[in-house]
Amino acid sequence: MNPLKIVVISAGLSQPSSTRLLADRMSGATTEALAAQGRAVEVQTVELREYARDIMDNMLTGFATERLEVLKTELVGANAVIAVSPIFSQSLSGLFKSFLDVLDTKSMVNKPVFLGATAGTKRHSLALEYAIRPVFSYLRAAVAPTLVFAASDDWGESSDQAELNTRIEAGATEFAGMLVGATLADKSHQDGLETVDFEQMLRSGGIEF
Repeated sequence: MNPLKIVVISAGLSQPSSTRLLADRMSGATTEALAAQGRAVEVQTVELREYARDIMDNMLTGFATERLEVLKTELVGANAVIAVSPIFSQSLSGLFKSFLDVLDTKSMVNKPVFLGATAGTKRHSLALEYAIRPVFSYLRAAVAPTLVFAASDDWGESSDQAELNTRIEAGATEFAGMLVGATLADKSHQDGLETVDFEQMLRSGGIEF
């Protein structure tokens, strides 16, 4: 069985960056989750900052450089994508948005995507839901339900990374399930709640339909 190919896109601007650190953690957790299901993974990590000039040239001329065209081809051919962006002005970075703008509109259709973001404070965490997820929904990608956000506090020496690790592992498990075609785990019992079978409830009350 051929290994699954995952392209990891880090849109961090600094080097090293917390964005790349989160991308590595997400790809590592995904690799482990897939290994537990007997699937091998080939991971290609891309630092988008290295393609900044190529992306701008593509936007201005309408033509991709050879190295950018190779990246586009790798993305289209991948089984799935992990994408992590820093949050700027309550949205994804301009570099990341520009890269998405130069992709073919069909590049991400039905492709499983695991999304993450980083920012200075946790008050920016909702940007993942209202600014970044909609972009990938517009591209018709299959976005994993759990999104992963990491603030600066999550990386400090005094921080408790248990919550971040839990989010990463939960998202990676869902993402791996999407990749192997498995049904996502039912989380209804995790909160101590049970899923109500309304059809059975109605029938027990004497209502037939």
